[in-house]
Amino acid sequence: MKAAPCILLLLLLLVIYSGCSGTSSSLPVESTQPSQLFKTRELSIPADAVKMTPEMDVLPPILHSGDYYEPVPLSPVINTAGGEDSPFILGDASALYFFFTPDVNIPAEEQLFDGVTGIWVSYRKDGQWQTAQRVLLQDADELALDGCEYVRGNEIWFCTARVGNYRGIDIWVAEFRDGIWTDWKNAGEKLNVEYKIGEFHITSDGTELYFHSDRAGGTGGVDIWVSRMINGEWQTPENVTVVNTPETEGWPFITADGSELWFTRFYLGSPAIFVSRKTNGQWGEPELIISQFAGEPTLDTAGNIYFTHHYYVDGKMVEADIYVAYRK
Repeated sequence: MKAAPCILLLLLLLVIYSGCSGTSSSLPVESTQPSQLFKTRELSIPADAVKMTPEMDVLPPILHSGDYYEPVPLSPVINTAGGEDSPFILGDASALYFFFTPDVNIPAEEQLFDGVTGIWVSYRKDGQWQTAQRVLLQDADELALDGCEYVRGNEIWFCTARVGNYRGIDIWVAEFRDGIWTDWKNAGEKLNVEYKIGEFHITSDGTELYFHSDRAGGTGGVDIWVSRMINGEWQTPENVTVVNTPETEGWPFITADGSELWFTRFYLGSPAIFVSRKTNGQWGEPELIISQFAGEPTLDTAGNIYFTHHYYVDGKMVEADIYVAYRK
């Protein structure tokens, strides 16, 4: 199996190819529930886990653009010796959502019961990231494995393995109300079964849904597609042919002004970050921005790139961190 740019995706590929990501400028602040404090991320990490650093990294991210400073890992408040993945930054960079699992080598079926694997959020206060909180999207007596989050206003879209799915992993939606996420529900048969959407991004005006999928009619492997909202319904997806190849393209992100499509493509054997820019309404030829185990880009409105970087030692992935390449 090729190295994938998402720990959760690696785990969930045992069932089906899926996921999600996005942007927002509003800030739902979650109340702290007793169940959120039951087990911290740090206490769940194996005692013998080694925290990787850039100095230890034999395959660091490679920057290919002069518009950014060299990529660096985010604060230790965010990155642990476990696996941090699938970052999602609010447009104003006031909150960072991400997927966490304490041990990247634990099978997905065991992570379901560990009490910590899932979506977490850290808020930024006075320029500093705060201790992350678990994002609860199920009742205490329910089992679910969640990730690939997308937050827009008071709504979160996420991928999940749970009872009530049409597929092994479906996209669900929940609403933020009275300090908690609630009213979670399946996003529907059309998106999950007919369109087979995987990780996705909805444009800031809510009119276009970009996603990756291995649905029929593509150029091969996993492609990026777009569905447009017309009269309250998502229309038949169209292949974004200019960015797709016979290999894998996915994990799309659209900037708030709709002018840039960021995505992940395999380059020289590992995930890399590319961008396609829109000119006269058409997407242009993609440009390589960051390579070597770099994927799942998400940008704030200042243009800073947050992404996942996997550390490999002797051909084995040992952990993952969230990095940022600040725009000059």
